[in-house]
Amino acid sequence: MTTPDLGLPVDVPSTALFTDQYELTMLQAALRGGTADRHSVFEAFTRRLPEGRRYGVVAGTGRVLDAVENFRFDPGVLGFLREQHIVDEQTLDWLAGYRFTGDIWGYPEGEVYFPGSPILRVEGSFAQCVVLETVILSILNHDSAIAAAASRMSAAAGGRGLIEMGARRTHELSAVAAARAAYVGGFDSTSDLAAGFRYGIPTVGTSAHAFTLLHDSERDAFQAQVDSLGRGTTLLVDTYDVAEAVRTAVEIAGPELGAVRIDSGDLLLVAHRVRQQLDDLGAVNTKIVVTSDLDEYAIASLAAAPVDAYGVGTQLVTGSGHPTCSMVYKIVARGRSADGPLQPVAKKSLGGKTSIGGRKWAARRLDGEGAAEAEVVGTGPVPRDLAERQLLVQLVKGGEIVTREPLDAARDRHIAARAGLPMSAMQLSRGEPVIPTEFV
Repeated sequence: MTTPDLGLPVDVPSTALFTDQYELTMLQAALRGGTADRHSVFEAFTRRLPEGRRYGVVAGTGRVLDAVENFRFDPGVLGFLREQHIVDEQTLDWLAGYRFTGDIWGYPEGEVYFPGSPILRVEGSFAQCVVLETVILSILNHDSAIAAAASRMSAAAGGRGLIEMGARRTHELSAVAAARAAYVGGFDSTSDLAAGFRYGIPTVGTSAHAFTLLHDSERDAFQAQVDSLGRGTTLLVDTYDVAEAVRTAVEIAGPELGAVRIDSGDLLLVAHRVRQQLDDLGAVNTKIVVTSDLDEYAIASLAAAPVDAYGVGTQLVTGSGHPTCSMVYKIVARGRSADGPLQPVAKKSLGGKTSIGGRKWAARRLDGEGAAEAEVVGTGPVPRDLAERQLLVQLVKGGEIVTREPLDAARDRHIAARAGLPMSAMQLSRGEPVIPTEFV
């Protein structure tokens, strides 16, 4: 296998067990009942955005395609299912030859979405589609949550640099996915080398407080770092006294010092003082990087500070309070046979958990100024005025992936999509979705 973004060789194991047991027990019952081959349409969507959020961000699409491609029941997986008596032999025989041969359509990665947007549509036999539910939702819910938080932070940063630094605050595999999603949402780089290797995201990093404390003096630590990494390095200046550290840093590296990093204290006040000190010492081009439990609100509060880049960890990789998007994967249409006509089906239950039946299209209507004014979702013919504004693109055709793109394409798409929303989308205050979803 190779990665879609770089073509680098990676060890990609089967994704078949990234699933809930009931996917396979449903499959077994459908095989025994004769309904497994019925033509079915499933859609992934969310009924509402996380509380207070004004838009969502589609992320993880490329990882979903990888997961579908590698959804294989190899002998080891089948042996586990047999030993644990998860499913019967008929089902195991069927799983041994599993290959998804249906079609997948979806919002392209980086696009924004709203309540009811059909973010992903999976079509094929019931058996082929139902087993993909858990892995698809696992990826989309996680990655879209991180990308949405990243997008809010990117908007708050106003063009200043953003570094993803959350690898030590989440599961090691989640860290790689989070770095990828953050890049889609507008971050510029990551500290995580695995993310850099797998997805080509620029990586950065120099030293922590431990390196300073290792040495007999701060001067010795700075000298060692500059000798090793050059004058363009970033020196961490808040281990002891910030003002003394900045003075020492410039004495050692000269005005060519790349940057200083501040990781504690009143960042607004300290950044102003450090900027003044750097300028007075002639290091007018030395940048200031701030870290320390930042989120979009802290970043926005530093808009008036002379800060050049922000490093964000915990709040980013946990979705800044919303670690999931609450997406669901529901059957919306099915036939009575493998090739019969489709009929809409929908869940009708209490508590706001209903769904709308039918295979859907989606388009974004614009106002006279070219800004989005509504997300329009329908099951019938697409209105002529929306035909060129449709959002879903084909990702998989007959089981073959037909849309692969570099990660930078998703990142650029998100920047453009966010720019096409009303200005109020950039407000960090709690509010309703910035445009309504209209069902037609």
